[in-house]
Amino acid sequence: MLRRQFVTGLLMTVVLTVLLGLVYPLVQYFQPRPSAAGKDGYDAMASAGTNLGPSNPDLLDAVGTRVTAYRKLNGLAADVKVPVDAVTASASGLDPQITVANARLQAARVAKARNLTVARVTDLIAAHTQGRQLGVLGEQTVNVLELNLALDRLGPTA
Repeated sequence: MLRRQFVTGLLMTVVLTVLLGLVYPLVQYFQPRPSAAGKDGYDAMASAGTNLGPSNPDLLDAVGTRVTAYRKLNGLAADVKVPVDAVTASASGLDPQITVANARLQAARVAKARNLTVARVTDLIAAHTQGRQLGVLGEQTVNVLELNLALDRLGPTA
């Protein structure tokens, strides 16, 4: 009896970990920039960029693979230009911001997954858009963490 409960509990842990830890975040939310921090990325203890130059074959291969994956994930045609921040890591590898263009290209996928209109998701993007640093540096960005938390406040499938 104890063995059966243990196996059932273990199986449920594995299933829920995969479903809620991998599938749900990939389907329901806006994706941040790729991370080069640590072996598997997003490791705050190893915050750093890749240090690969723009002509490095490893970087070019990685970017090409990411472009294809980004288009597939978001249902984009092969001729749609993918924002550079969607396929390259930031200097720290942990930045929570993406460009407005990147967020808008993900809007239709997120709207469908969250049972929202694209207009509602676009409004959320606009509400979480931050201005340029010091008013002149860089471009407007969207804080992915804050945007995803706003989606959570709407409910699982609002």
